[in-house]
Amino acid sequence: MIAYIDEHKSEFGVEPICRELPIAPQTYYASKTRPPSKRSVSDDATVVPG
Repeated sequence: MIAYIDEHKSEFGVEPICRELPIAPQTYYASKTRPPSKRSVSDDATVVPG
């Protein structure tokens, strides 16, 4: 949902999008300012052989 909001916020704005989606604007803004979790960092560092 965060990526969707990022893609469309210039056209519609964050708050109007959040009114239509099950996400509070505060949740969106918090996700943009908090550092990545340990789990997401370790997931990004893990290379799966293909």
